[in-house]
Amino acid sequence: MYGTDPSLQSVTYGLAPGPIAEEQIDVQSEEMLVNMGPQHPSTHGVLRIVLRTDGEMVLDAVPHLGYLHRCKEKIGENLPYYQYIGYTDRLDYLSAMNNNHAWAMSVEKLAGIEVPIRAEFIRVMAVELNRIASHLVSFGTVGMDVGAFAPFLYALREREYVLDLFEQLCGARLTLSYINVGGVTWDLPPRFSEKLTEFLDYFEPKIDEYNDLLSFNHIFIKRTANVGVVSRELAIAYALSGPMIRGSGIPLDLRRTRPYSVYDRLEFDVCVGRGERGTLGDCWDRYWVKMQEMKQCIRILRQCIAQMPAGPFRAKLPRVMKVPPGEVYEQFENPRGHLGFFIESQGGPIPYRVKIRGPSFVNLAVTPILCRNVLLADVPAIIGSIDIVMGEVDR
Repeated sequence: MYGTDPSLQSVTYGLAPGPIAEEQIDVQSEEMLVNMGPQHPSTHGVLRIVLRTDGEMVLDAVPHLGYLHRCKEKIGENLPYYQYIGYTDRLDYLSAMNNNHAWAMSVEKLAGIEVPIRAEFIRVMAVELNRIASHLVSFGTVGMDVGAFAPFLYALREREYVLDLFEQLCGARLTLSYINVGGVTWDLPPRFSEKLTEFLDYFEPKIDEYNDLLSFNHIFIKRTANVGVVSRELAIAYALSGPMIRGSGIPLDLRRTRPYSVYDRLEFDVCVGRGERGTLGDCWDRYWVKMQEMKQCIRILRQCIAQMPAGPFRAKLPRVMKVPPGEVYEQFENPRGHLGFFIESQGGPIPYRVKIRGPSFVNLAVTPILCRNVLLADVPAIIGSIDIVMGEVDR
């Protein structure tokens, strides 16, 4: 016993001087604020999260935004409608086609523009291909957030094939500006459908390989199952959308619940979480929804190739497009959720008011709830499963 050894009586371990008895040793901890970011690989962009920790436990988490604020909405109020397309690319820069489509649909609804049916099929083909590229980045980064580096390399390899197709389609690879008001900028290049089919035949079996590599990996399941659980009630209360709400078992997908473009002509399943590896609505469920959605994107793309009609790829519009007075709010199923554009026109070629409903911004609001009373190592897994893009959060 320590108390019977005179040589140990001077060792106090931070306690009062004198003999040390076993009952006197009391490990005490104190709370500490830890800055996670704004330059941190697990924050998926320039995001700062202030963590209130007690040892390895996170008691509270507060996101701090604004490091990328670029006045996107104010810029939209000072440019002609068709010139704003290039700025929508830079909102969610991992899904530029989807942003282009959402803005174009909003302007077309406000101006009463009818888009040719071939252009609509090309648009759906472009956005679903972009959805695959976006989910691939999510697949790779979530794995890297919990310590698996190899899936990220595979994800970037497959994404390169998609970017090569985009380059053939419009000459760009990331910020695309391909879908424009009235249709698309260019028609499909020669043999594009054949090259897309080759990619789909190559990529479809790869998804099963990646499920074996990461999705069903025992360590990955331990890191994501029963972590960051979003209940159905919480998902509805925080107006979550995309894989965030579908991961909680709610089949909310605007492509099905409120079809736009030509989605009413296409067959696909709405993927939802089922609590197969843990609690319904956990990080694994949100991840699994995106893995399943890539298969549905392939299914949609094959139908677009088979049903692609002939005809014009763009509506005839005047060089200076004047939109009649009015206002519109249009929502679109972005890879991360509901992307909405509110536009008010007072007549003329430039909007009077532009407001953007960014899914990453809304989904991020649930972070303080999910990161409360969890282990410090769980925070990267939770943020990765939310799948945010800070260009859209800050705008």
